[in-house]
Amino acid sequence: MNRMNQANEVNHTPAFAPDSLVLNRKLPLWYQVSQSLRASILGRPRDASLRLPTEEQLAGHYGVSVLTMRQALKELETEGLISRHRRRGTFIEPRARRVSPVRLLGSIDAIVAQQSGERTTVLGHGPAAVAGDLAEFFPGCAEVVNYRRLRCDGETGEPTNWAENALRPELAERLDVADLERWPMTKVLRDTLGVRISRITDTVEARLADPVTADLLQVPLLSPILHYTGVTYDESGQVVDVARIRYRGDRFSFSVTVEAH
Repeated sequence: MNRMNQANEVNHTPAFAPDSLVLNRKLPLWYQVSQSLRASILGRPRDASLRLPTEEQLAGHYGVSVLTMRQALKELETEGLISRHRRRGTFIEPRARRVSPVRLLGSIDAIVAQQSGERTTVLGHGPAAVAGDLAEFFPGCAEVVNYRRLRCDGETGEPTNWAENALRPELAERLDVADLERWPMTKVLRDTLGVRISRITDTVEARLADPVTADLLQVPLLSPILHYTGVTYDESGQVVDVARIRYRGDRFSFSVTVEAH
């Protein structure tokens, strides 16, 4: 009988049993553990216990240090999937979503590289009221500055995607629009404006081309497109930019590589 089962018998309350995990030493251990535990939580049976094993038990289960386990649990707590109570233990939030978008671990340089290599035209820019779908990212802001850009293939000139960026006004005041015709917004923020970017949260979903997108990308109305949303945070945790990019469905695909070893 392992320590986890022994502890459960002592407490007389069965703890939630997470799935096993084969660690990939090329990726941060805390990230792998958090994502494995996250998948176990979201895919749990409806009658599963809400109480998690202790940090020490979970660390032993995954074969990592307690410090690594603590960092993984902190990530899940930030997401709202678990709550931690002194002397009582750690519990799954009953209202935790059972499905959630896949989150990928990448680098700022990878995002810059992805957005580079195309000819960019600035279609327009100017202040605008914070729209309803942006309100959660810019609390307390009455307006942002919007930038609209069209990207085309550098050789054929064929439009490939168009982007809208909502930027905080204090950053827009320092931004040279000409830079956006040479570099991606992420690079301008980091290397020109000196924003210390802490993370970017990406979401990719399938949508149908609206009239504006169909016209700009030269595709049929209601044809499939890939809709990307990137939310950029600075080191204080404040959102500085929200990018919404529409990619032609016949030119782009969403690819994920999973290491098996």
